[in-house]
Amino acid sequence: MRAADELIATGGRNMLVKILKGSKDKKVLDYGLQDCPAYGFYNGLTMEEISYRVDWMILKDYLRINYNGRLPMLIFSEKGWEIERETFAEELFQRFCQDVEEKKAIVIFEMKDVNRQVVFDVLEKIRSTGDADFIPLLEAWKTMEVHKVSERIGDVLKTLKIG
Repeated sequence: MRAADELIATGGRNMLVKILKGSKDKKVLDYGLQDCPAYGFYNGLTMEEISYRVDWMILKDYLRINYNGRLPMLIFSEKGWEIERETFAEELFQRFCQDVEEKKAIVIFEMKDVNRQVVFDVLEKIRSTGDADFIPLLEAWKTMEVHKVSERIGDVLKTLKIG
């Protein structure tokens, strides 16, 4: 699911198989897909074995194929998106934790490009920690965000300051 997120509405089944294999295919490298967290996850399997896994995800309706003209593009089904949403939110939350630990502010600069549902999930994960160490990072992030996200960050800040 994580590898598919890199391709949603831009690539198809075969490209997903190449990412999971860790292919050095020109298109994979041109699109920077080697930076995907799941790149090479199944490097010990054959392309055919990986294809079976991808096809299973499509068959079980975690992924769907949507045609853009004649080109098949992957999209998440509702249940597939729920899984990816949680996975991606947890990945970002862990990066927030690392930034707090290292007293850095790296991840906040990537959050503008993240789906708003995922952003709100990350904020809830931060809120649930009750850890005031997140406050400086959240305050910096709040100044860079659109109104709705900034408001939600403010709510989380209030919770952490009270806690």
